[in-house]
Amino acid sequence: MDYNTLLDMTAELSYYLAMCGAETFRVEDTANRVMAAYGIQAEIFAIPNCITISIETAEGKPMTRMRRVGHHGTDLDSVERYSNLSRRICTQKPEPKEAMAWLRETTASRVSYTLPLYLLGNFIGGAGWGIFFGGTLLEGLLGGICGLIIGLVIHFTEGLKVNSFFATIFSAFTMAFVAYIAASLNIVTNPDTAIIGALMILVPGLLFTNAMRDIIYGDTNSGTNRIVQVILIAVAIALGTGSAYNANAALFGAATAIAPIAYPLYVQILASLFAGTGFAFIYNVRFPGAFLCAIGGALTWAAYGIAFEITHDVFGANLIAAIVAAAYSETTARIRKYPAISYLVISIFPLLPGAGVYYTTHAIVNGDTLTAGSKGMETIAIAGALAIGILFVSTLVRLWNVWKQKRNA
Repeated sequence: MDYNTLLDMTAELSYYLAMCGAETFRVEDTANRVMAAYGIQAEIFAIPNCITISIETAEGKPMTRMRRVGHHGTDLDSVERYSNLSRRICTQKPEPKEAMAWLRETTASRVSYTLPLYLLGNFIGGAGWGIFFGGTLLEGLLGGICGLIIGLVIHFTEGLKVNSFFATIFSAFTMAFVAYIAASLNIVTNPDTAIIGALMILVPGLLFTNAMRDIIYGDTNSGTNRIVQVILIAVAIALGTGSAYNANAALFGAATAIAPIAYPLYVQILASLFAGTGFAFIYNVRFPGAFLCAIGGALTWAAYGIAFEITHDVFGANLIAAIVAAAYSETTARIRKYPAISYLVISIFPLLPGAGVYYTTHAIVNGDTLTAGSKGMETIAIAGALAIGILFVSTLVRLWNVWKQKRNA
Protein backbone atom coordinates (compact mmCIF):
# COMPACT_ATOMS: atom_id res chain seq x y z
CA MET A 1 0.00 0.00 0.00
CA ASP A 2 1.31 3.43 -0.96
CA TYR A 3 0.40 5.08 2.34
CA ASN A 4 2.04 8.41 1.51
CA THR A 5 0.06 8.93 -1.69
CA LEU A 6 -3.18 7.75 -0.09
CA LEU A 7 -2.72 10.09 2.87
CA ASP A 8 -1.79 12.99 0.59
CA MET A 9 -4.84 12.37 -1.61
CA THR A 10 -7.23 12.15 1.34
CA ALA A 11 -5.82 15.30 2.92
CA GLU A 12 -6.09 17.19 -0.38
CA LEU A 13 -9.65 16.02 -0.96
CA SER A 14 -10.66 17.10 2.55
CA TYR A 15 -8.88 20.42 2.10
CA TYR A 16 -10.68 21.21 -1.16
CA LEU A 17 -14.03 20.36 0.40
CA ALA A 18 -13.35 22.73 3.29
CA MET A 19 -12.16 25.49 0.96
CA CYS A 20 -15.39 25.22 -1.05
CA GLY A 21 -17.57 25.69 2.04
CA ALA A 22 -18.42 22.13 3.11
CA GLU A 23 -19.52 21.45 6.67
CA THR A 24 -16.93 20.15 9.15
CA PHE A 25 -18.72 16.82 9.58
CA ARG A 26 -18.68 16.33 5.79
CA VAL A 27 -14.94 16.97 5.66
CA GLU A 28 -14.26 14.47 8.46
CA ASP A 29 -16.75 11.91 7.18
CA THR A 30 -15.29 12.02 3.67
CA ALA A 31 -11.75 11.37 4.95
CA ASN A 32 -13.00 8.56 7.21
CA ARG A 33 -14.91 6.86 4.42
CA VAL A 34 -12.01 7.04 1.96
CA MET A 35 -9.56 5.59 4.47
CA ALA A 36 -12.04 2.91 5.56
CA ALA A 37 -12.52 1.89 1.92
CA TYR A 38 -8.83 0.90 1.89
CA GLY A 39 -9.14 -0.90 5.22
CA ILE A 40 -7.37 1.78 7.24
CA GLN A 41 -8.52 3.16 10.57
CA ALA A 42 -7.83 6.89 10.58
CA GLU A 43 -8.09 9.64 13.17
CA ILE A 44 -9.42 12.83 11.62
CA PHE A 45 -9.81 16.17 13.33
CA ALA A 46 -11.18 19.14 11.42
CA ILE A 47 -12.11 22.66 12.43
CA PRO A 48 -12.95 25.54 10.06
CA ASN A 49 -9.29 26.53 9.64
CA CYS A 50 -7.36 23.26 10.00
CA ILE A 51 -7.53 19.56 9.03
CA THR A 52 -5.40 16.81 10.59
CA ILE A 53 -5.40 13.17 9.45
CA SER A 54 -3.40 10.47 11.24
CA ILE A 55 -3.02 6.77 10.40
CA GLU A 56 -0.88 3.83 11.34
CA THR A 57 0.61 1.57 8.64
CA ALA A 58 0.50 -2.21 8.70
CA GLU A 59 4.09 -2.09 10.03
CA GLY A 60 2.99 0.11 12.94
CA LYS A 61 4.49 3.34 11.58
CA PRO A 62 2.45 6.45 12.44
CA MET A 63 1.83 8.99 9.66
CA THR A 64 0.12 12.38 9.81
CA ARG A 65 -0.93 15.07 7.37
CA MET A 66 -2.14 18.54 8.34
CA ARG A 67 -3.59 21.21 6.08
CA ARG A 68 -4.27 24.83 7.00
CA VAL A 69 -7.60 26.08 5.63
CA GLY A 70 -7.35 29.77 4.86
CA HIS A 71 -9.88 32.39 3.83
CA HIS A 72 -12.24 31.06 1.21
CA GLY A 73 -15.53 31.70 -0.51
CA THR A 74 -18.48 29.43 -1.28
CA ASP A 75 -18.50 27.08 -4.25
CA LEU A 76 -21.37 24.63 -3.86
CA ASP A 77 -20.88 23.10 -7.30
CA SER A 78 -17.36 22.05 -6.31
CA VAL A 79 -18.66 20.61 -3.02
CA GLU A 80 -20.90 18.40 -5.13
CA ARG A 81 -18.02 17.43 -7.44
CA TYR A 82 -15.68 16.45 -4.62
CA SER A 83 -18.44 14.59 -2.78
CA ASN A 84 -19.19 12.60 -5.92
CA LEU A 85 -15.47 11.88 -6.31
CA SER A 86 -15.26 10.52 -2.76
CA ARG A 87 -18.16 8.15 -3.45
CA ARG A 88 -16.46 7.02 -6.66
CA ILE A 89 -13.19 6.33 -4.82
CA CYS A 90 -14.97 4.41 -2.05
CA THR A 91 -16.87 2.30 -4.59
CA GLN A 92 -14.03 1.49 -7.02
CA LYS A 93 -11.03 1.62 -4.63
CA PRO A 94 -8.39 2.51 -7.27
CA GLU A 95 -4.68 2.52 -6.54
CA PRO A 96 -3.76 5.64 -4.52
CA LYS A 97 -1.86 7.13 -7.49
CA GLU A 98 -4.90 6.71 -9.73
CA ALA A 99 -7.15 8.20 -7.05
CA MET A 100 -4.80 11.19 -6.87
CA ALA A 101 -5.07 11.52 -10.65
CA TRP A 102 -8.87 11.52 -10.33
CA LEU A 103 -8.62 14.26 -7.72
CA ARG A 104 -6.47 16.38 -10.01
CA GLU A 105 -8.91 15.82 -12.89
CA THR A 106 -11.82 16.89 -10.68
CA THR A 107 -9.95 20.00 -9.57
CA ALA A 108 -9.10 20.88 -13.17
CA SER A 109 -12.75 20.39 -14.21
CA ARG A 110 -14.14 22.87 -11.68
CA VAL A 111 -16.15 25.64 -13.28
CA SER A 112 -17.35 28.96 -11.91
CA TYR A 113 -19.70 31.59 -13.23
CA THR A 114 -17.95 34.46 -14.93
CA LEU A 115 -17.69 37.82 -13.15
CA PRO A 116 -20.56 39.32 -15.22
CA LEU A 117 -22.84 36.40 -14.25
CA TYR A 118 -21.73 36.65 -10.62
CA LEU A 119 -22.59 40.35 -10.61
CA LEU A 120 -25.88 39.58 -12.35
CA GLY A 121 -26.64 37.18 -9.50
CA ASN A 122 -25.98 39.97 -7.01
CA PHE A 123 -28.31 42.28 -8.93
CA ILE A 124 -31.09 39.68 -9.18
CA GLY A 125 -30.73 38.74 -5.52
CA GLY A 126 -30.83 42.34 -4.30
CA ALA A 127 -33.77 43.22 -6.56
CA GLY A 128 -35.78 40.12 -5.65
CA TRP A 129 -35.32 40.54 -1.91
CA GLY A 130 -36.01 44.27 -2.19
CA ILE A 131 -39.47 43.52 -3.55
CA PHE A 132 -39.87 40.59 -1.16
CA PHE A 133 -39.48 42.96 1.79
CA GLY A 134 -42.15 45.33 0.50
CA GLY A 135 -40.38 47.64 -1.93
CA THR A 136 -41.86 49.06 -5.10
CA LEU A 137 -40.46 48.05 -8.48
CA LEU A 138 -38.24 51.15 -8.38
CA GLU A 139 -37.01 50.26 -4.90
CA GLY A 140 -36.44 46.70 -6.11
CA LEU A 141 -34.30 48.13 -8.90
CA LEU A 142 -32.38 50.15 -6.32
CA GLY A 143 -31.95 46.98 -4.27
CA GLY A 144 -30.48 45.33 -7.36
CA ILE A 145 -28.06 48.24 -7.83
CA CYS A 146 -27.08 48.00 -4.15
CA GLY A 147 -26.55 44.27 -4.61
CA LEU A 148 -24.38 44.99 -7.62
CA ILE A 149 -22.33 47.41 -5.51
CA ILE A 150 -21.84 44.70 -2.89
CA GLY A 151 -20.69 42.25 -5.56
CA LEU A 152 -18.16 44.74 -6.93
CA VAL A 153 -16.84 45.63 -3.48
CA ILE A 154 -16.50 41.98 -2.46
CA HIS A 155 -14.73 41.13 -5.71
CA PHE A 156 -12.36 44.08 -5.29
CA THR A 157 -11.59 43.42 -1.61
CA GLU A 158 -11.06 39.68 -2.16
CA GLY A 159 -8.46 40.53 -4.78
CA LEU A 160 -6.67 42.66 -2.20
CA LYS A 161 -7.14 39.94 0.48
CA VAL A 162 -8.92 42.37 2.80
CA ASN A 163 -10.16 40.91 6.08
CA SER A 164 -13.80 39.79 5.61
CA PHE A 165 -14.94 41.78 8.67
CA PHE A 166 -13.76 45.08 7.19
CA ALA A 167 -14.85 44.07 3.69
CA THR A 168 -18.39 43.55 5.05
CA ILE A 169 -18.35 46.95 6.78
CA PHE A 170 -17.22 48.66 3.58
CA SER A 171 -19.78 46.78 1.45
CA ALA A 172 -22.66 47.59 3.80
CA PHE A 173 -21.63 51.24 4.12
CA THR A 174 -21.22 51.82 0.38
CA MET A 175 -24.50 50.33 -0.76
CA ALA A 176 -26.52 51.79 2.15
CA PHE A 177 -25.09 55.26 1.55
CA VAL A 178 -26.16 55.06 -2.12
CA ALA A 179 -29.68 54.00 -1.08
CA TYR A 180 -29.98 56.83 1.46
CA ILE A 181 -28.81 59.37 -1.12
CA ALA A 182 -31.49 58.10 -3.52
CA ALA A 183 -34.08 58.69 -0.80
CA SER A 184 -32.71 62.17 -0.02
CA LEU A 185 -33.03 63.03 -3.72
CA ASN A 186 -36.64 61.75 -3.65
CA ILE A 187 -35.86 59.02 -6.18
CA VAL A 188 -37.37 56.42 -3.83
CA THR A 189 -39.59 56.78 -0.79
CA ASN A 190 -38.47 53.73 1.19
CA PRO A 191 -34.70 53.08 1.07
CA ASP A 192 -35.00 50.49 3.83
CA THR A 193 -36.47 47.84 1.53
CA ALA A 194 -33.65 48.26 -1.00
CA ILE A 195 -31.00 48.13 1.74
CA ILE A 196 -32.48 45.06 3.40
CA GLY A 197 -32.78 43.33 0.04
CA ALA A 198 -29.11 43.93 -0.71
CA LEU A 199 -28.07 43.05 2.84
CA MET A 200 -29.37 39.52 2.29
CA ILE A 201 -26.27 39.00 0.14
CA LEU A 202 -24.10 39.75 3.17
CA VAL A 203 -26.18 37.76 5.67
CA PRO A 204 -24.05 34.68 6.52
CA GLY A 205 -26.57 32.04 5.53
CA LEU A 206 -23.97 29.35 4.76
CA LEU A 207 -22.10 29.94 8.01
CA PHE A 208 -25.33 29.72 9.98
CA THR A 209 -26.56 26.49 8.35
CA ASN A 210 -23.10 24.90 8.56
CA ALA A 211 -22.87 25.85 12.24
CA MET A 212 -26.20 24.17 12.98
CA ARG A 213 -25.27 21.03 11.07
CA ASP A 214 -21.84 20.86 12.72
CA ILE A 215 -23.37 21.12 16.18
CA ILE A 216 -25.89 18.35 15.55
CA TYR A 217 -23.07 16.05 14.40
CA GLY A 218 -21.11 16.72 17.58
CA ASP A 219 -18.59 19.18 16.12
CA THR A 220 -19.27 21.78 18.78
CA ASN A 221 -15.88 23.48 18.38
CA SER A 222 -16.53 24.08 14.69
CA GLY A 223 -20.14 25.05 15.29
CA THR A 224 -19.17 27.56 17.97
CA ASN A 225 -16.43 28.95 15.73
CA ARG A 226 -18.91 29.50 12.92
CA ILE A 227 -21.50 31.06 15.25
CA VAL A 228 -18.86 33.58 16.39
CA GLN A 229 -18.20 34.39 12.73
CA VAL A 230 -21.95 34.89 12.18
CA ILE A 231 -22.06 37.35 15.09
CA LEU A 232 -19.02 39.23 13.80
CA ILE A 233 -20.56 39.59 10.34
CA ALA A 234 -23.82 40.83 11.89
CA VAL A 235 -21.80 43.43 13.83
CA ALA A 236 -20.00 44.43 10.62
CA ILE A 237 -23.33 44.87 8.82
CA ALA A 238 -24.60 46.97 11.71
CA LEU A 239 -21.49 49.17 11.71
CA GLY A 240 -21.62 49.67 7.94
CA THR A 241 -25.32 50.55 7.63
CA GLY A 242 -25.29 52.63 10.82
CA SER A 243 -22.32 54.66 9.61
CA ALA A 244 -24.01 55.21 6.24
CA TYR A 245 -27.18 56.47 7.95
CA ASN A 246 -25.23 58.93 10.11
CA ALA A 247 -23.13 60.13 7.18
CA ASN A 248 -26.21 60.76 5.03
CA ALA A 249 -27.99 62.50 7.92
CA ALA A 250 -25.02 64.83 8.37
CA LEU A 251 -24.90 65.68 4.66
CA PHE A 252 -28.56 65.69 3.59
CA GLY A 253 -30.61 65.32 6.75
CA ALA A 254 -32.15 62.14 8.11
CA ALA A 255 -33.90 60.10 5.43
CA THR A 256 -37.53 59.29 6.13
CA ALA A 257 -39.22 56.12 4.98
CA ILE A 258 -42.80 55.02 4.61
CA ALA A 259 -44.10 51.62 5.62
CA PRO A 260 -43.26 48.77 3.22
CA ILE A 261 -45.94 47.42 0.91
CA ALA A 262 -47.81 44.40 2.29
CA TYR A 263 -47.72 42.23 -0.82
CA PRO A 264 -49.94 39.14 -1.00
CA LEU A 265 -48.23 35.82 -0.31
CA TYR A 266 -47.98 34.77 -3.97
CA VAL A 267 -46.02 37.93 -4.84
CA GLN A 268 -43.61 37.25 -1.97
CA ILE A 269 -43.19 33.66 -3.16
CA LEU A 270 -42.42 34.79 -6.71
CA ALA A 271 -39.96 37.39 -5.40
CA SER A 272 -38.17 34.75 -3.30
CA LEU A 273 -38.03 32.46 -6.34
CA PHE A 274 -36.45 35.27 -8.38
CA ALA A 275 -33.99 36.18 -5.63
CA GLY A 276 -33.06 32.53 -5.02
CA THR A 277 -32.09 32.17 -8.67
CA GLY A 278 -29.70 35.08 -8.24
CA PHE A 279 -28.16 33.47 -5.17
CA ALA A 280 -27.47 30.34 -7.22
CA PHE A 281 -25.08 32.47 -9.29
CA ILE A 282 -23.48 33.89 -6.13
CA TYR A 283 -22.89 30.44 -4.60
CA ASN A 284 -21.97 28.80 -7.92
CA VAL A 285 -24.84 26.32 -8.07
CA ARG A 286 -25.25 24.96 -11.58
CA PHE A 287 -28.52 24.19 -13.34
CA PRO A 288 -30.76 22.27 -12.80
CA GLY A 289 -29.64 22.40 -9.16
CA ALA A 290 -29.95 26.19 -9.18
CA PHE A 291 -33.61 25.98 -10.12
CA LEU A 292 -34.24 23.36 -7.42
CA CYS A 293 -32.61 25.64 -4.84
CA ALA A 294 -34.84 28.55 -5.88
CA ILE A 295 -37.88 26.26 -5.72
CA GLY A 296 -36.82 25.31 -2.20
CA GLY A 297 -36.78 28.96 -1.12
CA ALA A 298 -40.23 29.57 -2.60
CA LEU A 299 -41.61 26.41 -0.95
CA THR A 300 -40.10 27.47 2.38
CA TRP A 301 -41.74 30.88 2.27
CA ALA A 302 -45.06 29.38 1.21
CA ALA A 303 -44.86 27.13 4.29
CA TYR A 304 -44.10 30.16 6.47
CA GLY A 305 -47.00 32.16 5.05
CA ILE A 306 -49.50 29.34 5.54
CA ALA A 307 -48.20 28.55 9.04
CA PHE A 308 -48.36 32.19 10.10
CA GLU A 309 -51.93 32.54 8.83
CA ILE A 310 -52.90 29.57 10.98
CA THR A 311 -50.86 30.25 14.14
CA HIS A 312 -50.21 34.03 14.02
CA ASP A 313 -46.94 33.18 15.76
CA VAL A 314 -43.66 34.31 14.18
CA PHE A 315 -41.55 31.80 16.11
CA GLY A 316 -43.82 28.86 15.32
CA ALA A 317 -44.15 29.79 11.65
CA ASN A 318 -40.36 30.06 11.29
CA LEU A 319 -39.91 26.72 13.02
CA ILE A 320 -42.38 24.98 10.69
CA ALA A 321 -40.87 26.63 7.61
CA ALA A 322 -37.33 25.68 8.70
CA ILE A 323 -38.44 22.05 9.04
CA VAL A 324 -39.93 22.21 5.54
CA ALA A 325 -36.70 23.73 4.13
CA ALA A 326 -34.51 21.11 5.80
CA ALA A 327 -36.79 18.23 4.78
CA TYR A 328 -36.91 19.47 1.19
CA SER A 329 -33.11 19.78 1.09
CA GLU A 330 -32.48 16.32 2.55
CA THR A 331 -35.02 14.72 0.20
CA THR A 332 -33.73 16.48 -2.91
CA ALA A 333 -30.14 15.65 -1.97
CA ARG A 334 -30.91 11.95 -1.72
CA ILE A 335 -32.83 11.88 -4.98
CA ARG A 336 -29.98 13.60 -6.85
CA LYS A 337 -27.20 12.08 -4.68
CA TYR A 338 -25.75 15.50 -3.90
CA PRO A 339 -24.92 17.15 -0.54
CA ALA A 340 -27.96 18.58 1.23
CA ILE A 341 -26.11 21.81 2.04
CA SER A 342 -26.33 22.82 -1.64
CA TYR A 343 -30.10 23.06 -1.33
CA LEU A 344 -30.47 24.06 2.32
CA VAL A 345 -28.33 27.19 2.18
CA ILE A 346 -30.59 28.84 -0.43
CA SER A 347 -33.88 27.26 0.65
CA ILE A 348 -33.50 28.72 4.15
CA PHE A 349 -32.65 32.25 2.98
CA PRO A 350 -36.21 33.71 3.01
CA LEU A 351 -36.31 33.00 6.76
CA LEU A 352 -32.94 34.52 7.68
CA PRO A 353 -33.54 37.62 9.83
CA GLY A 354 -31.75 40.15 7.63
CA ALA A 355 -34.55 42.66 8.20
CA GLY A 356 -34.29 42.13 11.94
CA VAL A 357 -30.56 42.90 11.93
CA TYR A 358 -31.18 46.07 9.92
CA TYR A 359 -34.09 47.40 11.98
CA THR A 360 -32.27 46.65 15.24
CA THR A 361 -29.28 48.62 13.98
CA HIS A 362 -31.51 51.44 12.76
CA ALA A 363 -33.19 51.71 16.17
CA ILE A 364 -29.81 51.78 17.94
CA VAL A 365 -28.56 54.58 15.67
CA ASN A 366 -31.71 56.58 16.41
CA GLY A 367 -31.34 55.99 20.15
CA ASP A 368 -34.60 54.02 20.32
CA THR A 369 -33.46 51.42 22.84
CA LEU A 370 -36.95 50.03 23.38
CA THR A 371 -37.43 49.20 19.70
CA ALA A 372 -33.84 47.98 19.42
CA GLY A 373 -34.36 45.57 22.31
CA SER A 374 -37.67 44.33 20.91
CA LYS A 375 -36.32 43.82 17.38
CA GLY A 376 -33.12 42.30 18.69
CA MET A 377 -34.98 39.73 20.79
CA GLU A 378 -37.27 38.92 17.87
CA THR A 379 -34.23 38.42 15.62
CA ILE A 380 -32.62 36.08 18.15
CA ALA A 381 -35.89 34.15 18.51
CA ILE A 382 -36.14 33.69 14.74
CA ALA A 383 -32.54 32.49 14.56
CA GLY A 384 -33.31 30.05 17.36
CA ALA A 385 -36.39 28.75 15.56
CA LEU A 386 -34.39 28.15 12.39
CA ALA A 387 -31.69 26.36 14.36
CA ILE A 388 -34.23 24.08 16.05
CA GLY A 389 -35.94 23.28 12.75
CA ILE A 390 -32.67 22.41 10.99
CA LEU A 391 -31.41 20.37 13.96
CA PHE A 392 -34.71 18.48 14.22
CA VAL A 393 -34.61 17.26 10.62
CA SER A 394 -30.86 16.58 10.74
CA THR A 395 -31.32 14.49 13.87
CA LEU A 396 -34.07 12.42 12.25
CA VAL A 397 -31.92 11.87 9.15
CA ARG A 398 -28.95 10.85 11.30
CA LEU A 399 -31.08 8.38 13.29
CA TRP A 400 -32.45 6.95 10.04
CA ASN A 401 -28.94 6.47 8.65
CA VAL A 402 -27.76 4.75 11.85
CA TRP A 403 -30.80 2.46 11.79
CA LYS A 404 -30.14 1.54 8.14
CA GLN A 405 -26.50 0.75 8.89
CA LYS A 406 -27.43 -1.51 11.80
CA ARG A 407 -30.11 -3.25 9.73
CA ASN A 408 -27.69 -3.91 6.88
CA ALA A 409 -24.87 -5.02 9.18
